[in-house]
Amino acid sequence: MCSSLPHDRRWRPGTWSLRTRLLATQVLLLALVCVVIGVGTELALRGYLTHQLDGQVRDVAARSALLSALPPPRPDIRHQMGQQPGPGPAFLDAPGQPIGVVAVAVGSEVRAPDAPPDAPAQENGSQQENGSQQVAAGLLTADGTRAAISDGAVAQLLAVKPGANPVTVDLDGLGGYRVMAENDRLGRLTVSGLPTADLDATMLRVLWIFVVVSGIALLTASFLGALIARRAMAPLTRVAATARQVAGLPLDRGEVTLPVRVADQDADPKTEVGQVGSAVNRMLEHISTALSTRQASETRVRQFVADASHELRTPLTAIRGYTELARRQHDELPPEVAHAIARVDSESERMTHLVEDLLLLARLDSGRPLEREQVDLSALAVDAVSDAHIAAPDHVWNLDLPEEPVLVTGDALRLHQVLANLLANAGTHTPPGTTVTVSLESEGVLSVVDDGPGIPADLQPEVFERFARGDSSRSRKDGGTGLGLAIVAAVVRAHHGTIALDSRPGRTAITVRLPFTADA
Repeated sequence: MCSSLPHDRRWRPGTWSLRTRLLATQVLLLALVCVVIGVGTELALRGYLTHQLDGQVRDVAARSALLSALPPPRPDIRHQMGQQPGPGPAFLDAPGQPIGVVAVAVGSEVRAPDAPPDAPAQENGSQQENGSQQVAAGLLTADGTRAAISDGAVAQLLAVKPGANPVTVDLDGLGGYRVMAENDRLGRLTVSGLPTADLDATMLRVLWIFVVVSGIALLTASFLGALIARRAMAPLTRVAATARQVAGLPLDRGEVTLPVRVADQDADPKTEVGQVGSAVNRMLEHISTALSTRQASETRVRQFVADASHELRTPLTAIRGYTELARRQHDELPPEVAHAIARVDSESERMTHLVEDLLLLARLDSGRPLEREQVDLSALAVDAVSDAHIAAPDHVWNLDLPEEPVLVTGDALRLHQVLANLLANAGTHTPPGTTVTVSLESEGVLSVVDDGPGIPADLQPEVFERFARGDSSRSRKDGGTGLGLAIVAAVVRAHHGTIALDSRPGRTAITVRLPFTADA
């Protein structure tokens, strides 16, 4: 994604490149698959481990119910077996009881925690009473001794009803347990349970393993996906590069050739990208044909204009010669004839200027080389402003020059014509009293600025085109040919310079930048 996008749009998928969207979609789908597999695995594993634990709970519950109905062993036998007295039912000391088992027995034999080994057992002498019966509750610790549990845990265990399946209970102070209640053969209730801590630890360990493996898989898939996407999108990237290269060609003017084409390997119509490449090649062929046709037509038109202008010079010269000869006999001619001769001479002179402008444009279009010498723009600006002041004395002409001469490389005659045309344009298309300022800056920057009414916005894009004319907002008191600014633009381009227009009501500026000669 491009870094120039606004921050609020940078994360929108619609602004991403196709390669990025494909990679993101691939990684998202893989992540979704990993989540589904992980959740399914966790659920299946929890069900399996819970089933195993329930089997152990059933065995413990059956053993506890069986032992609860048996008479308790004599104290001397307990002492010989190393069993220590403690809280809870006596069957917690039976062989085979798993570590962590919790048990509650109602009406079972209970021995006081501080009773000596040879003290007689007390039936129903438990820590609590449940109605008319005593309750014994305890926990088998990791060192094989019995430990007491809280009253809240005892109440939770007693709330379990006898049933065929174990249930999960979060015992007070002990955590999660799978417990099961059964009645012994004497009808007394026993509740036994095993902790779920090992099951939870296994589930957490598997979850972390899955997260790490999934993360590694996603990173690997992202890296390999990026490589695969780049390789798969390489033909489309080459097609786009060809299109960008064609887009950078100056197709709007001059003779244009299209030397670039999409490579044959990227224009195979059997693939989607190849179809795009083939379509681009066909489009380029059509564009090349259209440009060739346009160029041929423009060449014929320009050749006709050049030939016609050249052929018109001879009769125009003859007309001006005969009118000059007739005007020498001005006193002998009737007033109407003398006026007609004067008008013929004026219009022939105007037509001569038009022909000369057309010939100049034809020469510039044909690419004829200009003179290449060092030109002092400061001196040209002084001469051009002096001529403009004589031609339009009702305007205010200002000149802003740097202290050092501004030197450029070019044709002095044509550059003088650029200045003359710009000043004539400003003087002709602005009302009397307009201030026109000619300024020169270092490095060959020339500006002509006036405070006239400005150029209409709809005319500005084509103001440097041939025969472009303004409307009444910049009225012309003298007829123009519409070629002045076109000649300016053509001469500036021939000097490898640039020209720019900035116009609004009250200020119009035309800026010309020419190649600068550093050594004065």
